[in-house]
Amino acid sequence: MGGNIVVQGIAAAVALGLYFLPSILADRRKRHDMLTIALFNACIGWTGFGWLLALYWSLQPNPPKDIAGKVVETRKIVRMRAFSSALMARVQRRGAPVSDRVEK
Repeated sequence: MGGNIVVQGIAAAVALGLYFLPSILADRRKRHDMLTIALFNACIGWTGFGWLLALYWSLQPNPPKDIAGKVVETRKIVRMRAFSSALMARVQRRGAPVSDRVEK
C-alpha cells in the first residue's frame, strides 16, 4: 500500500506539472505578462481549450514594454510630417510669382 501512495504522489506531481506547463514555459521564457498567463492558466486551463490558449500565449515573443508610448511617438511624427509638408507647400506658393497665385 505504501508503494501505491508514492505512485499516486508522482502521478499528481506530473499532472500538476503538465497542467501548469504554459505557466512554467512563460516563466522560463521571461515573459513580462507571466503572472497574467499563470492566472489565466489556473482559472481557464481546465477547459482544455483554455490550456491550449495559455500554451500558445506563453510561446509568443514578449510584446514591446511601452507600446502606448510608441503609438504616441508615431502619431507625433506623422503629424509633424503633415505639418511640414503643408508648410512647405504654403512657402512654395508664397514664393511663386503673383500671376501664378491668382486664379483666373
